[in-house]
Amino acid sequence: MTGSLRLPDAPVPAEDGRMSAPSALRNRAAIVELVARHAPEAGRALEIASGTGEHVVALAAALPGLRWHPTDIDAQRRRSIDAWAAAEGLTHVAPADDLNAANPGWSSSEAPADLIVLVNLLHLIPESAAKTVLTEIAGCLAPGGVAVIYGPFLRNGEATSEGDRAFDASLRAQDSAIGYKDAAWVRECMTTHGLSSIEDCEMPANNLAFVFRKL
Repeated sequence: MTGSLRLPDAPVPAEDGRMSAPSALRNRAAIVELVARHAPEAGRALEIASGTGEHVVALAAALPGLRWHPTDIDAQRRRSIDAWAAAEGLTHVAPADDLNAANPGWSSSEAPADLIVLVNLLHLIPESAAKTVLTEIAGCLAPGGVAVIYGPFLRNGEATSEGDRAFDASLRAQDSAIGYKDAAWVRECMTTHGLSSIEDCEMPANNLAFVFRKL
């Protein structure tokens, strides 16, 4: 979904396949703290677009009662995810699955999930694809399941900093169909599909995290 984009901190794999993204290291402590507040004690946790794997290993270490299922469409990143899980000795992290969350219908094969985590994807894909991702997340969650969605978003149609305006503009210059989505649009997509908004949490570097629960 993001393979042709020029992103500012594209990771380079180490010899064992592990990759590291500075942005993942900067935000993962805050993400883990937020997810831990809302996650169930046990069940199946699905991470969409797991990237390097640095988020899922931190989440799995903090929440060992959950069975973690990372996913990514990129084979090199799936190798990195598996290498991180092996290096950390996390036996409750499944091998990374090849999943394009922008393709409709995946919820039927991935359901049910008690927790779904999505970090830094929606601004990198078109609105139609983002709507599919959110629709499938809603369909994949078990009743009472929780979704945590994190990233940079517009508020009332506006970026909240000069850095965000510049990054959004750089994305749209590469592909006019992508760029930041509005926070209100995300809430509407999820509540339309039977999810209740639990928390909107301001995160470091002007990011925002949404927490939803399936009714």
